[in-house]
Amino acid sequence: MWRCPCPCLSLSRGSRELRECDSWSPAGHLRESRSCPLCLPWAMVTEEEVEAIGRTLTDAAHPLPARFRALFTLRSLGGQAAVAWISRAFGDSSALLKHELAYCLGQMRDEAAIPVLIRVLEDTSQEPMVRHEAGEALGAIGNPDVLDILKHYSEDPVVEVAETCHLAVRRLEWLQENKQELSTSPYLSVDPAPPSKETDVAKLRQTLLDESCPLFDRYRAMFALRNLGGQAAVLALADGLRCGSALFRHEIGYVLGQMQDEACVPQLTAALRSRTESPMVRHECAEALGAIARPACLETLRAFAGDEERVVRESCEVALDMYEYENSAQFQYADALRKLHAAA
Repeated sequence: MWRCPCPCLSLSRGSRELRECDSWSPAGHLRESRSCPLCLPWAMVTEEEVEAIGRTLTDAAHPLPARFRALFTLRSLGGQAAVAWISRAFGDSSALLKHELAYCLGQMRDEAAIPVLIRVLEDTSQEPMVRHEAGEALGAIGNPDVLDILKHYSEDPVVEVAETCHLAVRRLEWLQENKQELSTSPYLSVDPAPPSKETDVAKLRQTLLDESCPLFDRYRAMFALRNLGGQAAVLALADGLRCGSALFRHEIGYVLGQMQDEACVPQLTAALRSRTESPMVRHECAEALGAIARPACLETLRAFAGDEERVVRESCEVALDMYEYENSAQFQYADALRKLHAAA
């Protein structure tokens, strides 16, 4: 079955759940057929509407969940105007928001974002989690012209930045060596490493948890386990929350959020509750709990919505909005355009 890749798919940061429209085409774009009443407004979006959504994103007076929804709307719309509005928000005080800005620019794979991502990576006044995401985004865009700068920052004194840039270098080198584009992720995400071809969960788990293995190989095992799915794979990944660097554990949290399997809720909850865990990891575990959106997640998210770490409490705020979305009949998470039309 063909899935329409237009914004009616309601892509959010971690979710695999796609709420489809009922029109598909082998060409893959509803903007060509103009047959879906839910997709049609996206095909006819105006510059003024993009600007209005961009102003929501950049206005700190708006609640953070509304700004996130505006961000993901701009990601879905794409184009240089969307890139420009997303880029403007890097002056915000929220590390969480800036981290998501970089993530979305990487997922959009628009080379117009490369200059701003380089500036963010180079800016040592930016929080490590923001610089890390800028490096990952440069790798996701896939232009080999950024290899030299990524190699330079793979020696950065901030471990998370150095590890991320090393992974981005390996990803770009892998693409060059294999002379092919990566296969499409079943989660429609651009990942920092290609999945391993291994399909044995036990062997993948062994590689994932082996800290003597290169980080790139462990990431390949991680994404192979995610793609395989099933409780054994979920539990193998959850074991990764107890080893590796903060960057590695944070990526485990992200992947578990994509999988949306309740089996890992205890491990994600334990990581979020741990005061000794890196805020970068705790934030990702909070967002994963919001994506999983089972009743067992709700109490924990509410409890940590007042956490002393800003990035953790903001992640819980956004995760609670995601929880509400996942348990609702809302068609789109990226709903800023729909709300704009409704208010007109």
